[in-house]
Amino acid sequence: MIQIRDIEMGFGGVRALSKLTVDLDDTIVGVIGPNGAGKTTLLNVLNGFLRPQAGSITAFGQDLLALAPHRRAHWGLRRTFQNEQVVDDMSLWDNVAVMLDTVRLARTARNDQVQAAIHFVGLSGNEQRLGRSLNAFERRMAEIARAVVGTPRLILMDEPGAGLSPQESGILRAVITSIPVQFGAMVVLIDHDVQLIAATCAKTAVLDFGTLIAYGPTDHVLKDSRVKAAYLGEEVV
Repeated sequence: MIQIRDIEMGFGGVRALSKLTVDLDDTIVGVIGPNGAGKTTLLNVLNGFLRPQAGSITAFGQDLLALAPHRRAHWGLRRTFQNEQVVDDMSLWDNVAVMLDTVRLARTARNDQVQAAIHFVGLSGNEQRLGRSLNAFERRMAEIARAVVGTPRLILMDEPGAGLSPQESGILRAVITSIPVQFGAMVVLIDHDVQLIAATCAKTAVLDFGTLIAYGPTDHVLKDSRVKAAYLGEEVV
């Protein structure tokens, strides 16, 4: 569980997060909202890219704000990005293996973990391909492999479904829903694809102008009139 209490994050006169309080209490939790709602800001606060002006965050009993970003990574926090971070001149294998550089593992255990992560995302056989040779979908999968290697506890995913075909989105859904089962990690997922959120997230939080307007079972949240007005663009009668 992630316990978020009274988080405040501002940029000049703009309040990106305003007294945000919520318990993210399921294995896969969605975060949705219109552009500028504060979704990516929340992930940046969780992984330490941004320091909030007020509030607290506890994840599985750990005070996250007390940890520097690299300590959060060592603790088990992982992140995928809107613009994936695959290194073009490194092989797929090395792109994944680099995530274990700070983890003390015997060579065999290290190799086993890297191979398992690559297999998990369906890229077995591509280990020696350079990052630049991977297509957009393969790069997305490579980034997820980087996130699941090395015993993650919490994986933050920022719009992994952007630009994917329906077939690719189907594969992505299967991968995301398998993460808690295969790796024991919690997933916090941001995406504009409501179908992806509905298919993968047991619960969903909705932000609007940095404020929480709904949280609960995803099917209930998506029917909420406030959510339809703020996010789905439907007029409330």
